[in-house]
Amino acid sequence: MTADKELQQFRDLMKPPDTWVDAFGLKAILGGLFVGLVMTPASMYMQLVTGSDIGPAAQWVTIILFLEVARRSFTQLSRPEIYILYYMAGATLVHSGPGQGLLWQQFLVQSDQMRAFGIADKIPTWYAPHSPDVLGSRSFFNAAWYVPIALVALSMVLARLDNFGLGYIMYRITSDVEKLPFPMAPVGAAGVTALADASNGQETWRWRVFSFGAVLGMAFAVVYLALPAVSGAFLPEQISIFPVPFKDLSKNVQNFLPATPMMLSFDLGLLILGMVLPFWAMVGSFIGLVLGVIGNPILYHAGILKNWTPDIGAIRTINSNTLDFYFSFGLGLTLAIAFIGFYQVFASIREAKIEGNRSGVARQSFFERLKPPPGRGDIHMWAAVAIYVGTMCVTIFTAYLLLAHAHRMDPGGTSPVTWTLLGVFIFYGFIYTPIISYVSARMEGIIGNSINIPFVREATFILTGYQGAAIWFAPFPANNYGSATLYFRKTELTGTKISSMLKAELFILPIAFVSTVIFSQFIWNIAPVPSASFPYTETMWEAIAFRSGLMMSATMPGGTHGPFAEAFHLSYLAIGFVLAVGLFGVLRFFSLPILLVYGLIRGLDQAAPHVIIPQFPGALLGRYYFAKKFGEMWKQYIIVFYAGYACGTGLVMMLSLGLVFISKSVFQSPY
Repeated sequence: MTADKELQQFRDLMKPPDTWVDAFGLKAILGGLFVGLVMTPASMYMQLVTGSDIGPAAQWVTIILFLEVARRSFTQLSRPEIYILYYMAGATLVHSGPGQGLLWQQFLVQSDQMRAFGIADKIPTWYAPHSPDVLGSRSFFNAAWYVPIALVALSMVLARLDNFGLGYIMYRITSDVEKLPFPMAPVGAAGVTALADASNGQETWRWRVFSFGAVLGMAFAVVYLALPAVSGAFLPEQISIFPVPFKDLSKNVQNFLPATPMMLSFDLGLLILGMVLPFWAMVGSFIGLVLGVIGNPILYHAGILKNWTPDIGAIRTINSNTLDFYFSFGLGLTLAIAFIGFYQVFASIREAKIEGNRSGVARQSFFERLKPPPGRGDIHMWAAVAIYVGTMCVTIFTAYLLLAHAHRMDPGGTSPVTWTLLGVFIFYGFIYTPIISYVSARMEGIIGNSINIPFVREATFILTGYQGAAIWFAPFPANNYGSATLYFRKTELTGTKISSMLKAELFILPIAFVSTVIFSQFIWNIAPVPSASFPYTETMWEAIAFRSGLMMSATMPGGTHGPFAEAFHLSYLAIGFVLAVGLFGVLRFFSLPILLVYGLIRGLDQAAPHVIIPQFPGALLGRYYFAKKFGEMWKQYIIVFYAGYACGTGLVMMLSLGLVFISKSVFQSPY
């Protein structure tokens, strides 16, 4: 497969070293404790306030602080030690966004959208309790929450171990056997290299660029994030210069652009991120957004977007458009992406075989190439297989117990667990998962993008004829481990032993679990979630719950004639599929960037116009101004600059969050 020239720039940025070091030690332990106790609450709070993931910022903040401590202790941090701090900082963070976390679980059983679909009272109590007294107390330290918390702990254990099972096996096959380039792996390793240079006293360009980015991130975060957060903690009303997370302009344009969600974000980080991401993907996203802006009024006047009414705002516009058209159309687009991914994988395998036959060079056997380089700290393949089989068996058995319990509690409204359903779980766990993981891993290794077949889980639940809501909340053994290969490749590039990463994972498990419960409780005590104290949740969570509830309604009694049936149109699905595949064929025929297709589908999704609008100017600035000014080094510059920007943002957010927590602990409201 001929790769896009743009991706080629990433392939030779870093070469793997000849030796690897076990970097897990006292420094890594202290780093994990620091992130779990200090950075985790900042990450959770930022996700609830702005919807942004502070993960990269928390990682860089941790490294910077440890570098300063090391410098004052007259010692240095090696590149593997910095990388393992970077890795542990990201792995320790607790995510509290949509679809995950205890805060999301308590919201879902109280969601207005879930009530409208008739699902809220059908959510099993092992996911979240229903009692108004329990929910009204806003406390996870209640007996009704013990089982949901235990299941969260189990899911965290399985998720941590999973990557060292099938994810590691896919890494060995795609990296060691097939020698795929993994073009995006140097992106994550570049910032680590910059800080390693600084730790060793080398004033390289990486450190200077990183510092410039950090200063800009701190300056902007003071105005964009810290001012509203701190003022809201100490004053009756927040002082906000820029609207967070976006400004809704839908009502301003509805007279000439009906049924069009128009939102604008003022986050400078999105502009910079547009310079980092592949240019043609950004162009495709903007084209998709423009097509949506043009197409929505046409669809409205044609009577397709029939549920839209004026003055409902951007979020409700997205919900109504999803119900009328974009649910099925978007499903067709994403199915096309999966089809394209499979095609590219098989085409690359075929071309490699033809090239091998043409060259006539004797090739090593599969098992000879599978042998890892000495000293890299690899896990035995049989151990990886055992981890994979074990986690899948535990997942299937847990799902069986939970669904059986749900049927006993509601025998009239929830289907029993049948042998057919268990057979489906086994098929997805041991047949589908390895296939999709391999295809996705090859895509990650070739073009830097993993793929997934959309709505597999949802379609399976519907086709099995299961009735009830419980199956949507039980663990489902269909995972995609393709993206895990990227982390192992970064580990290899930084000279870190893989065995040290396994030690790190085992160490951070209890830290991540304790952080989940304690800081979820702390944040829930501050104010209800969603509420005005957490603008992103108040603005977006009900919209996300609408999409989830729309799909879940398909397995509820009468679901075949309910909202899901209203939203699913095979003709709209076919239009999306044919459009994406046809565009891919045209671009491939004329040797144009294939990333346009991926970007176009992102833009047509219409769920994030506030993200695409600032990213596109950033892409233009990067390509047509900064790339000409800095030449071939531009890509390396902007990657390190963005890492520094994330670090500066994280420092300010951590400081402001500390002030917020102090104010909430000291000042008690009389009401």
